[in-house]
Amino acid sequence: MAMDTAIFAGGCFWCMVEPFDSLPGIEKVRSGYTGGHVENPTYEEVCSHTTGHTEAVKIWFDPEKFSYRDLVDLYWQVADPTDATGQFADRGDTYRPVIFVNSDEQRKIAEESKKDLEASSRFDKPIVTSIEDAKPFYDAEEYHQDFYKKDPFREAMMMVPRKRYQAQYWGGQVI
Repeated sequence: MAMDTAIFAGGCFWCMVEPFDSLPGIEKVRSGYTGGHVENPTYEEVCSHTTGHTEAVKIWFDPEKFSYRDLVDLYWQVADPTDATGQFADRGDTYRPVIFVNSDEQRKIAEESKKDLEASSRFDKPIVTSIEDAKPFYDAEEYHQDFYKKDPFREAMMMVPRKRYQAQYWGGQVI
C-alpha cells in the first residue's frame, strides 16, 4: 500500500481531526503546527503568534481508497474558505485556512478544486483559502491528539459553529 500525505489548516486542529479520521483509506490523522519559522514549536509558542505557524492536521492516506481530490473536497466542507482571519470562534493567523501541498500534482488538484468552488457560486464572499507549499510539520503535544475521543463533550460544543456552517452551505452533509 503506497501512502501519501495531505496537510490542511482550518482553525483549531481539534475540530479538523474527526471529519477525516474514520474514512476508508485514512491511515492516521495528527494534529500539529506548520508553515512557520520556529523548529519544534510548543503550543504556547504558537499561541504567542510569533512563530508563523498555523494549527493544522496531517493526514496519511491510501490514494487508491480515498483520493487527494476527495480529501480537498471534504476540506471545503469542514473549513470556511471565505474567512482568512481565522475559523469560526478561533481567530488569528494561527487559525487561517490553508491547503499545504506536497507536490505539483497536489497543487494542481487543490487549485482546480478551488476554481470549481469559486465557480459554483456557493458562497457570496471570495474564496480566500491559500494554497502553499508544505513546510515541516511538527506534531502537537500528545494531549492535543485525538481530542474528540478524549473529551467528546467539549469537542461537540466546539463543533457547533462548524455544524452551522455545514448546514448553511452544504446542507449539513459531509462526505
